[in-house]
Amino acid sequence: MVSSAKKRVSQSTLSRENPKAGAVAIGVRLRHARLTKGLSLRAVADQVGCSESFVSKIENDKVNPSLTTLHKLVRVLETNIAALFSDGADDSSVQIFRPGSRPLIRMDPLRHGKGIVLERLLSQARSTLLQANIHRIDPGGESDGRIEHEGEEIGYILQGDLELRIDEKTYLLSAGDSFFFPSNLPHGYSNPGAVETQVIWINTPPTF
Repeated sequence: MVSSAKKRVSQSTLSRENPKAGAVAIGVRLRHARLTKGLSLRAVADQVGCSESFVSKIENDKVNPSLTTLHKLVRVLETNIAALFSDGADDSSVQIFRPGSRPLIRMDPLRHGKGIVLERLLSQARSTLLQANIHRIDPGGESDGRIEHEGEEIGYILQGDLELRIDEKTYLLSAGDSFFFPSNLPHGYSNPGAVETQVIWINTPPTF
């Protein structure tokens, strides 16, 4: 009989070896949100600032949007990224996620590597006041522009380096550093290092 500890190690190893393990197909959820609002592909594309065909490819999970593009999409559709992770679970006050079991969303501005993976730490629930992810950023990966939204954010660098751009300033952070800022300040980030950067990133309310 395989022990629980060995099972957890196996799941974690699988997740690292296969970036698509546990990946959430967000296209159908974005399409559902668009149709619910009665918006055409063209209407969404015009508001996001991209082509109609690109929105269609995102909805069909043929391409991964950048973090900034995904943020624009959810704002136009009046939803949030947390809702894209929703698996229909109830609003339980206690949540346990084992290694390798947390849902993932991969974003890739270049569509051939150097992307960002959001690893969900909290499930989407109506009563949840926080949004928490592990941002896993490939070397050279970036958020592709600046983001602004309501709330406050705090983060802790687990490994690697992070170039954090807030308003007009740039901060170079390393493992062990933490940060806080109001979410209405234009912000973006990139990984300037040679290894994957991992950041525990928490914001409230879960508007993003």
